[in-house]
Parts: sequence; structure tokens; C-alpha cells
Amino acid sequence: MRKHNLAFIDIETTGLDIIKHEIIEIGVVITTPKLRVIEKFELKIRPKHIENAELISLKITHYNKKDWQEAFSLEEAIQIFSKKVKDCIMVGQNVSFDSGFLEYNFAKLKIKNTMHYYKLDTISIAWAKFHKTRSFEHFSLREMCKLFNIINEHPHSALSDAYATYELYKKLMKL
Repeated sequence: MRKHNLAFIDIETTGLDIIKHEIIEIGVVITTPKLRVIEKFELKIRPKHIENAELISLKITHYNKKDWQEAFSLEEAIQIFSKKVKDCIMVGQNVSFDSGFLEYNFAKLKIKNTMHYYKLDTISIAWAKFHKTRSFEHFSLREMCKLFNIINEHPHSALSDAYATYELYKKLMKL
């Protein structure tokens, strides 16, 4: 694991159902194993079935048709993503949600997932370190950012959340 770059990944979706809902944004911060940032990027993805979206999800993610007019197709975005994160270890806040959507779409599009098979979850790391500490009641990204004085300038924007997850991971690793 020590020789692989890390990819701090966050996705935004039109809902919580992997099959029914769509990825509309992918944010990634790629670092060296020593946590030096190599690249940051965000991919907006044009939804094909916006009619299936949960209205609350669209509100949370600040979706509006105008901002997604120049967005990538899902296939274009996943191909770009796959090339950029090759051999990286995925790191996320509640990594199972993001990786579930990504794995489903890799399979659906028949595009190879090039990431390393290891995944790291900042919630699991925080739980392991603080499960006995009463001041840690919630392990959401919002609450963890508050506790560690991390500024997340645009919550529920994929790149901003990915960068906040990177900052959180750095703080957790120093404990």
C-alpha cells in the first residue's frame, strides 16, 4: 500500500439507489503516498434520466440544467476518471457509497476499473480512533470538518468534498 498514490474521491448523485439514480459529478484529489497533491479534477456528468432524480438530491447537490449543459456523458467521464486514477487507492468519506456507484457504472459501461483494490474510509478511521470519545457523536463529513476546523467551501460539490476528505485524512493520520 505504501507505494500507491491515493485518490480522494467524492461523487454527487441524483439519489441513493445505485440502479435508478445517476452520478452527476465526480471530484478527485490525487496525492502521493506522502500526501503531496499531484492533481485535482472534477467531472460534471450530464444525466440521461433526470426524471428519476430525487428532488432533495438535486437540491443538496445544487444541480441546475444550465451548469450541466457542457457536462461529459457518463461514458466519457468514466473513461477520463479511469485513466487518471490508475493504480490509486481510493479514499472516501463513507467510501462504500461512492465505490458502489462507481463499480456499478464501470460494469454497466464495460470499462475497466483501474484503481487498486484497496479502499480507505475516513469514517472507519475516525471511528477506530474516537469511538470511545463522547464529543464525537456524528461522523459525517460536515461534523468531522467542524471538529477538525476544516473549511469545506462548497459542501456537496464533488471536488470540494473530495478536498475536505483529503484534509480530514491528513488530520486523522497525525493522531
